[in-house]
Order: sequence, then C-alpha cells, then structure tokens
Amino acid sequence: MKNIYVGNLPFQTDEQELRTLFESYGEVSRATIICDRDTGRPRGFGFVEMPNDQAGDKAIEALNGSDLGGRNLTVNEARPRQPRQRRGGGGGRW
Repeated sequence: MKNIYVGNLPFQTDEQELRTLFESYGEVSRATIICDRDTGRPRGFGFVEMPNDQAGDKAIEALNGSDLGGRNLTVNEARPRQPRQRRGGGGGRW
C-alpha cells in the first residue's frame, strides 16, 4: 500500500478529479482532499492511497512538479502522521 501526499492543489479540485489523475497509473483505493475543520474549505492538499507500490512510485515520479490548473503539484510518499501534542487542559503549574 502506497500512501501519497499531494500538495499545492488548486482549491477547486475535488476528490473525483484527484482520483482520476492517479488512476492512469494504477488502481486507487482512496483519494481524499483535506478541508479546514471550521470553514469546510479545501486546504490545498490531499492524500491518495494506491494498493500497488510500483504503481504508486510511477505516479509519484510522473506527477511531482506537473501542472494541474496552473499550479505545480508536490507529490511524494506521505510521512507517517506524528502524534499531536495536547494543548491546554490544566494540570500544569502556573
């Protein structure tokens, strides 16, 4: 399974367009556009999961730096998500 980060997406890009872009390189399990939690607007990046690692590598190589809607895409293997530090909540010394 190859998890791929796709950055610098045009804000009008939807998940179907992202999926279609990657399907020319192989099967896509999931394509997700990340949206702002408060406004619901796209944040300009997303993730694509491809079950075949070789197809994922081909897609990364072919699409990194390519143009989509006038923007050059940043495409690379996604890094594992880091645990977020807890904020506030008391318990600490003042």
